[in-house]
Amino acid sequence: MVSLCHPIRIRACGNTARRKNAAAKVLCSVQQTPPPAAAQSTIKVVIVGATKEIGRTAVLAVSKARGMELAGAIDSQCIGEDAGQISGTDEPLEIPVLNDLTMVLGSIAQSRATGVVVDFSEPSAVYDNVKQAAAFGLSSVVYVPKIELDTVTELSAFCEKASMGCLVAPTLSIGSVLLQQAAIQASFHYSNVEIVESRPNPSDLPSQDAIQIANNISDLGQIYNREDMDSSSPARGQLLGEDGVRVHSMVLPGLVSSTSINFSCPGEIYTLRHDVANVQCLMPGLLLAIRKVVRLKNLIYGLEKFL
Repeated sequence: MVSLCHPIRIRACGNTARRKNAAAKVLCSVQQTPPPAAAQSTIKVVIVGATKEIGRTAVLAVSKARGMELAGAIDSQCIGEDAGQISGTDEPLEIPVLNDLTMVLGSIAQSRATGVVVDFSEPSAVYDNVKQAAAFGLSSVVYVPKIELDTVTELSAFCEKASMGCLVAPTLSIGSVLLQQAAIQASFHYSNVEIVESRPNPSDLPSQDAIQIANNISDLGQIYNREDMDSSSPARGQLLGEDGVRVHSMVLPGLVSSTSINFSCPGEIYTLRHDVANVQCLMPGLLLAIRKVVRLKNLIYGLEKFL
C-alpha cells in the first residue's frame, strides 16, 4: 500500500520552500483495541466551533445519526442559544451553546459514557482542546485545514503517551480521499499531469486539496512534464514540489469547488474530477470518523486510514 504521508514542497518563482520533515514523523499506523463491552452504547459528541457553517451542519448530522447523541456545543458566538435551533433542527435539542469546554467534558466523564470531541476551531486552539479531551477520557476528531505539521507531530507524541485516539483529517470528504488514492495509482502510468481547480471565493491558493494531491504523487520516482518543467511562464501555473506537478487555480463567483487531475500520454488523456457543492458532503466522513476513532489508542493522520 502506498503511504500518503510525504513532506510537502512548494516552488514558486524559482524558489523552493520545503515543508519540515515533521510530516514523516506523524504516526500513520492504526492501533486499535477490541471493541469494549459497552461498544454498542451511544457515543456522546461535543462539537467545538458549533456556530460555524460546518459546525451547524455537524450538529444536524450528529443529532440524526444512529448511535450518537449531541452532548455539547462549544463556541464563542451565540452563547446560551439552543444548538439545534441555530442549526435548523425541527425541534430544540436543549443543548445550549457554551464557551466552557471543560465543564461539558466533566459532565460526560461523570456519566462514564463513550465520548468524542469534534474540533472545528482554530489551529492555535487544537493542541489544548485535544489535551483537555484526553484528560477526561474522550477521543478527538480534528478538522482544522490550516493546522501546522509541528502541532500534529506534538499531538501524535501526546496521544501515543496517553493511549488516546485522535484523527487529524486534512479533509473529511470521502470523495476527495478516493480522488487522491486514484491519483496515486495513475501516477505510476503517466508522465504528464496538471491539476486544475476552481473555487467560488478567493482564498489561499493553491488550495490544500491541490497541495495534498501534489504531495501524494511526488517522491514516487516519477518526473512529470519534462518538456517544460523549468518554464517560469505564469501561464503555466504554479509548480508544486520538485517533480513537475503544476496547478492552475480559477476563482469565479458561481463556481462550485472543483478539483480535476489531468494525466496524459501520447494519444490519451485520463481525468479525475471531484466537485463539492457544500459542507454536507463532509458529514458521511465525519460520522465514520466518530465511530472509528473511539477504538484508537494513538493519533492517525488522514481519513483514508478508516476506508
